Amino acid sequence: MKTIGLIGGMSWESSLEYYRTINKEMNRKLGGLHSAECLLYSVNFEEIERLQSAGQWQEAGEQLGRVAQKLEQAGADFIVICTNTMHKVVGQIEEKISIPVLHIADTTAAEIRSKDLVKVGLLGTSYTMEQDFYRSRIESHGIEVLVPPSEQRGEINRIIFEELVAGDLRQSSRETFQQAIRDLMAEGAEGIILGCTEIGLLIKPEDADVPVFDTAQIHAVAAVNEAWKNDQEKGVDTNE
Repeated sequence: MKTIGLIGGMSWESSLEYYRTINKEMNRKLGGLHSAECLLYSVNFEEIERLQSAGQWQEAGEQLGRVAQKLEQAGADFIVICTNTMHKVVGQIEEKISIPVLHIADTTAAEIRSKDLVKVGLLGTSYTMEQDFYRSRIESHGIEVLVPPSEQRGEINRIIFEELVAGDLRQSSRETFQQAIRDLMAEGAEGIILGCTEIGLLIKPEDADVPVFDTAQIHAVAAVNEAWKNDQEKGVDTNE
């Protein structure tokens, strides 16, 4: 089993779901008392968010790159960045290490394509919805990406940073997301990317009339598949 290196804390609410999903999925695959071999470095989100707000992405990338180095030195075989937005600096992180990064947009796009969908809506932070680093990665897989209009993007971003990262789940905010989903569906979206790892805490499959792609869950399961891949490919029976 490969050792998963998790860069978490952005926010710890969603990092908790990564840890839970990774271990449950590994146990589902292997049975017994099996759990995942992983290392979690949880950063101080206040520091990262301050750099985001100031547009200091170079500094943020350097900081996460140092974290990735520590995980590699501690024995991680690959890196999982437990947030969508900070994949903006994935190139800087990759430059600091010799092990691969499992990109959240690639794993999400693969899941979308497995459902034969080619046009989806994207909900996330303003950075993720408005900048090119994430949307272009999804679109490189042959998927068209739609985003809400400016006013909805602002409210979604506010909810993420003022409520969801603190575990504050409100029905009024769920309704805001549901309206955004309906509006994207009206534009032709066949599915919805929950492109912030906290959104899945609030929005569940039953909250939409099209498939929703919870990036945190998809990414976590993909990490387990990557960690277990060598034994699976060799046909090794790891069940006790």
